[in-house]
Amino acid sequence: MDKVDVVVVGAGVVGLAVGRALARSGRETLVLERETAIGQGVSSRNSEVIHAGLYYPEGSLKARLCVAGKHRLYEFCASHGVAHRRCGKLVVATDAAQLAGLRALAAKGQQNGVDDLRWLDGAEARALEPALRCEAALLSPSTGIVDSHGLMLALQGDMETAGGMLGLGSEVLGLRATPEGQVLRVRADGAEMELLADLVINAAGLWAPWLAACSEGLDAVHVPAAHYCKGSYFSLAGRAPFGRLIYPLPQEASLGVHLTLDLGGQARFGPDAQWLEGVADPDGLDYVVDPARAEGFYADVRRYWPLLPDGALQPAYSGVRPKIHGPGEPAPDFRIDGPAQHGVPGLVNLLGIESPGLTSCLAIADEVLARLA
Repeated sequence: MDKVDVVVVGAGVVGLAVGRALARSGRETLVLERETAIGQGVSSRNSEVIHAGLYYPEGSLKARLCVAGKHRLYEFCASHGVAHRRCGKLVVATDAAQLAGLRALAAKGQQNGVDDLRWLDGAEARALEPALRCEAALLSPSTGIVDSHGLMLALQGDMETAGGMLGLGSEVLGLRATPEGQVLRVRADGAEMELLADLVINAAGLWAPWLAACSEGLDAVHVPAAHYCKGSYFSLAGRAPFGRLIYPLPQEASLGVHLTLDLGGQARFGPDAQWLEGVADPDGLDYVVDPARAEGFYADVRRYWPLLPDGALQPAYSGVRPKIHGPGEPAPDFRIDGPAQHGVPGLVNLLGIESPGLTSCLAIADEVLARLA
C-alpha cells in the first residue's frame, strides 16, 4: 500500500490553499479531486467577491478568518499576478425601517476589525452611485472581486512548486483509522485502491459531511446533516450604471440579491436562496437556472435600482451552498474539527465552509496548519 504524509480531499479553493500550506511546510502532500479539473464545485459557482468581514458574529471563525483572509488574499493576488480589483461595495438601507439594521451591521463590522467602513446618507451614496436609491448606505472600501479560477491555478502552482501533488479523477470512497494512519479507499481510472496517510484533511465542500459519515471510527455525533441551498444568478444585458458592488441588508439564508461586477465590468445579480429538499447527495443537485425566478429578482433589485429595465435579466448560472443547518435555524460557524474535537487521530474535517470561504481560504489554511502544530 502506498503511503504519503498528508492527503487533502477536494481541489476547490480551500483544498488547494490547505494543500499549498502543507506542502510548503515540508510535508509530502497529495490533493485528491473526484472531478477531472480543479474547482468544479462551490469554488466556481459563487459571486467571486472578496468580503470585508461585516456579517459574522464577533469572535467567530468566520469573522476572524474572513478579516485575516482578506488581507492575505489581496497580498497573494498582487504577488502572484491573479486578476482582482478592490472596487468597494455599498450595503444599502432602501427605506427608513432598515436604518437600525444597517447601523447594527456597521457595529458588527467594527467589532470584527473592519476599520475602514464609512456611513453615507442617501445624498452621499447617490453622489457615488447616481442610479442608486437608498435612505443610507455603508461603504466598505476593502470589498473586492477576484478571478477565482486564476486564484486556484496560482494556489496549485505554489503547491506543486513545493512538491505537492494533485490527483484528478480520484474519488475517495471512505476512510478508516488504523494504528498506522488513515487508510483511504480511492477509485481512479475505474479501479479501486487503498492509500495510507498520516493525516487526512476533508475539504470536500458539498461532499464533506458525506465523507465524514464514511469515516470509520468517527462517532456520528460529529457528523452534521448536509443541507443544500441553491442560489441562482442572472446577468444584465448591457452595462450597469454602477462602479461598486451593491448589497441589500442580509437575509435569512443569504446576503440577498446583490449586484456584483466581474473584472470586465459586466453586472450580475444574485444569488437568491432556494432550499433543496430530498437531495440524497450532491450528485443529485440541479444547477439549471429557472427563468421564472427572474420575477423575484426584478422586485428585489428595483428596491435599490428602480430603473432596472424590463427584460434586462438573463439566466446565468447557479451554485449550491454547503450548509450544515436547515431553513429557519441559526447559521453555525465554520467547523474545523480535528482530533481535539472528535478524538480520531489523523483526521481534520472542514465542515460548513460556505461564504466567506473563498475570501478566507488562505487564513483557513493557516488555521489548519496552526492546529496541527
